[in-house]
Amino acid sequence: MRIVDFEPRHAEAWRTLNEAWISRHFAIEPADEEVLGDPVGTVIAPGGHIFMAEDDDGAAIGCVGLKAMADGGFEVIKMTVSETARGTGLGRDLMQACIERASDLGALRLYLETNSALAPALGLYRAMGFVDLPKQDTPYARCDVWMALML
Repeated sequence: MRIVDFEPRHAEAWRTLNEAWISRHFAIEPADEEVLGDPVGTVIAPGGHIFMAEDDDGAAIGCVGLKAMADGGFEVIKMTVSETARGTGLGRDLMQACIERASDLGALRLYLETNSALAPALGLYRAMGFVDLPKQDTPYARCDVWMALML
């Protein structure tokens, strides 16, 4: 497995991987459609980053985005690992890539929004040092947990 920066060839996998996990637990929302339909325009062009995880054959098996925030931090978005790669530590590797990139860029924090039903994800975020925040404004109806990691 390797983690690489997003390239246009990853656009379909970005959408497919994320639609799979979102639709398994929730409904696809307008904010999802925007980011999944135009990752370059909504994430990368405004100063963000997307990481794709590939298996040894080059197939996309995970992804995560860093969306630039007005305060100079990044929001961790759309993190998922395919069913076949779960339990391999890939989620931790993707989050570590986010932490390292944000730190290298001088960001002071990472922020994320999630749902309390996603216990494995919450466990990972807390293990990586994220702490719970009070309720924040969000475009997502499913969001009921807000977290941050100070860098």
